[in-house]
Amino acid sequence: MRGLALLGVAAVAVALVVFLFIGKGGPVANPDEPFKVEDSYARAVGASAMAGAAFMQITNQSGQDDVLIGAKTNASAMAELHTHIEDGDGIIKMRQIEGGIPMAAGETVVLERGGKHVMLMGLNDGLDMGEVVQITLTFEKAGEIVIDVPVNNEK
Repeated sequence: MRGLALLGVAAVAVALVVFLFIGKGGPVANPDEPFKVEDSYARAVGASAMAGAAFMQITNQSGQDDVLIGAKTNASAMAELHTHIEDGDGIIKMRQIEGGIPMAAGETVVLERGGKHVMLMGLNDGLDMGEVVQITLTFEKAGEIVIDVPVNNEK
């Protein structure tokens, strides 16, 4: 019986060490990849289009809260963080997100059609299916990360 008690104490001690040194069940920090971007795509638009949009899922793996404060690309004269807002008359309008998009540690933010997205204004050319657009996302604390966004109307 005494052996079982010692085994139980040892198991609790190991669990405590794992808890203290490996993690507490919260967000896992990854300094090598503070933000993971998945499922990114832009919609194809013709050469006469003045604007396009990019969409993605961004997960904050930095271990600290941060704010996505901007975007830029060589594919357009300007890139802004936008969302859709319904005015008092039931009309939905696109607006720039003032102050950026807050991202808590461990949180995944979805930029999607009909919601938050990266607006590409003053396109240099159309966005053709299969093309890849390079976009730089700027975070308040983490700085800039560069992502490749495929142009894909099938998503």
